[in-house]
Amino acid sequence: MVPPSHDSTLVADAAAAERQRARAVVNRFIFRGMLFSMGSIAVVLHRALPWKSVAWEFAKISARNLARACGVRVHMHGLEHLTGRGPYIFAPNHQSNFDIPALLGYLPGHNRFVAKRDLFAEPVLGTVLRTMGMVPVDRDNPLEAIQLLNHVAVEERCSLIIFPEGTRSRDGALLPFKKGPFAAAIHMRIPVVPIVCRGTAAIMPKGGYLSILPGECDIFVERPISTAELTYDDRTRLRDEVRAVIAARLAETTRPA
Repeated sequence: MVPPSHDSTLVADAAAAERQRARAVVNRFIFRGMLFSMGSIAVVLHRALPWKSVAWEFAKISARNLARACGVRVHMHGLEHLTGRGPYIFAPNHQSNFDIPALLGYLPGHNRFVAKRDLFAEPVLGTVLRTMGMVPVDRDNPLEAIQLLNHVAVEERCSLIIFPEGTRSRDGALLPFKKGPFAAAIHMRIPVVPIVCRGTAAIMPKGGYLSILPGECDIFVERPISTAELTYDDRTRLRDEVRAVIAARLAETTRPA
């Protein structure tokens, strides 16, 4: 077989890059359209029906359909570690905005995201967040934050998803973790589950406005870490333990079979 020439390889690479750019543009419209239409439908279902689980199942199915429509395959690992109903505090790293639909769609249960209060002021997104019971947190008012988290996790028995980095990583590198989520977990005596999002930074790079590229990503559910015997003074050790588990998984260079 005659090997391809250098010029033909360049042409093929350029064509592939052009197809990827075109797909990114198409995916941008798919993402925006599904985000607003499906979010609006979920709000209507939640308000109109007495069975709130219908709206939640619709939201989870929509998140999975969004991934498929954009050519993204999400591989879940470690779900067997979630042996009880919870509630848990899921503590994922935050590589990109695609982490959110991936976690919403593929983590079991009707979990509540903890988000900055500013997001709840946006007209459409804020309505969806409030209707679906997501938790607004004001970082300048930690007492109020604890009360809100306690109500959702302890009284409503819903698991919480809190990004301990507090923001997305620009380059995929793991950022420092804040202590707040771990102090809250200890206060509520709720197990912390490290969650590892790997590969989502390439799918939805930071700085690309709602741009999703086709690809594959992995979500790892690690073993829950009990907080039953911990005190407030253990919050730093718990934070460092969770971060070490996530860092070790991110350092792996091969995808599980």
